[in-house]
Amino acid sequence: MPTRKGERPFEPFADDAAVRTIGALSFENGTDRIALHGSLDLSRDKAGLERARALRRTADAIVRALEAIELPEAVAEAHEAPKTVPNPFA
Repeated sequence: MPTRKGERPFEPFADDAAVRTIGALSFENGTDRIALHGSLDLSRDKAGLERARALRRTADAIVRALEAIELPEAVAEAHEAPKTVPNPFA
């Protein structure tokens, strides 16, 4: 996926750690799904145009990744129980 200067590459479905953030909208990568959280304002100015282009680049990369493989009808839902972790601030 072509990126803008300073924009780190985002390879859809490549790992469970990468995040692409555009404005306040986050694309959280996963090997089975990509989660979107937040919001994005596309203002009618140069900044809005750049955010719209970044959104398009990210969405296009996701579509290309999906079109490049044989897809199942559906991905199984992961129903893991919440894990308790030690408080890192204690």
